[in-house]
Formats: sequence, C-alpha cells, structure tokens
Amino acid sequence: MAGNKVEICGVDTSKLPTLSHERMRELLERAHAGDSRARDELIHANLRLVLSVIQRFQNRGENVDDLFQVGCIGLMKGLDNFDLSMNVRLSTYCVPMIIGEIRRYLRDNNPIRVSRSMRDTAYRALRTRDALAARLGREPTVGEIAREMESPEEDVVLSLEAIQEPISLFDPIYQNGGDAIYVMDQVRDERVNEDDWVRDLSIRQALGRLNPRERRIIRRRFFQGRTQMEVAEEIGISQAQVSRLEKAALQQMRKFM
Repeated sequence: MAGNKVEICGVDTSKLPTLSHERMRELLERAHAGDSRARDELIHANLRLVLSVIQRFQNRGENVDDLFQVGCIGLMKGLDNFDLSMNVRLSTYCVPMIIGEIRRYLRDNNPIRVSRSMRDTAYRALRTRDALAARLGREPTVGEIAREMESPEEDVVLSLEAIQEPISLFDPIYQNGGDAIYVMDQVRDERVNEDDWVRDLSIRQALGRLNPRERRIIRRRFFQGRTQMEVAEEIGISQAQVSRLEKAALQQMRKFM
C-alpha cells in the first residue's frame, strides 16, 4: 500500500473511477436492461466498496484476495437485484449483500463442521442482533435476541459459540517489543499435579540444575498449573520476565535431559 493506492487481485484501486449519482442511476437502468458494458462499469466503479467491507474480516487468517473475489460476487448480486424505486443508496443496499456472501464463504470453509440448522440459527441471531441494535441504539443482550427470535436463550448462545473461529494455543495475545505472550501461557490446567512429573528422576535432576527462582517458576507453572500472571504476582516480577525465565529454564532442562 502506498498513499491511497491499494493493489488487490491485480486491481489498482487508486485508478478506479468515481461515478456521480446521475451516472450511477443511468448505468443501473442500462445494466438492468441487459447492457453488459454498463454492468461491468458499475462493478468496476464500486470495487472500493468491496475493499472497505473485507477490511472487517482481515484478522481471520483468510487470503485477502479470496475475500475480495467473494465480496465481488456479493457486489454483483447487489447490483443485479437493486430496485431503483427504493429510496436508499446503492452502497447501503450492496454492503449487506457483500457481507453476507463473505460470511457464507467463511462459514462453508470453517475447519470445524457445524450443522446447517445451528448455523442458520446463529446467522438469524446475528441479523436479529443488528436489527435490535439499530432499534434500541445499544448492543442487545442475549435474552433480548432470544425473545425477538422466539427461541430458547440456550440455543442462541450455543449457536453463536459454534460459529466462532477456532484459535491456536500458540496465537500471540500480547507483545510489547519483547517476548510474545501466547494463549497457552494463560491456560490453567487443573489436571496437572506434581506426582505426574516427579516420577521421572531425570526431571528432578534437571530441576536441581536450575537456580531457586527458575525452579520456583517451573514448579508453579507445570506442577501446580499456575498461569504466568499468577506466578508473576507471587514472585513480584513482570509476566514478560516470567515468560523469559521459563523459556530459558526449559531450554536448560532439555539440554541436561
């Protein structure tokens, strides 16, 4: 990206035309009458709209070019179905069409398979949430969404949770110029206990090679299942320091073992 220039799918958005309202209406009338050139010009002139929409979905790990192409399908559906007699802007009508097409693509490509009925409930809940937010002027509660849908609150919660994107334990959740803190660093495993670890004599010997603070961190983290934040508060150092000391101690133990 340089200045206002964005290249995506081979399209230089800085060179896209901007149409007046009158020109847009003229092209829509011609396109609906079967003029393919007018339709192509409309699509080309509204690609910036697709670009603005896909920015909402860029943190999902999907290829941006793929999202752009899927968004273009939504744009074309919006252009083809737009009713000139409606008192709404073309962009207002097309944006939900673009979003809907991208959401369908993400749903169908989700690595976790969710039943169609549950997906339908989830997306109906999302539409209901948006409608209620517009009507109430605030974010509605799950209970309000469920009542509007005339569905059990539990079904709404389960369906919305089912379509959430999965995350990796190794996804970073914080980084401030030093070592990153990952999801796994915040997970506490209640099943971990000291007996499961100290049975192996080599681990005990490796622990003996650590200095007292490193040994204390390893015991709290892996024998007692504490989070790095809990260990940091107990020892009186930052979580970033706990992370660095933990990694160094584990490396030293691996070398010994």
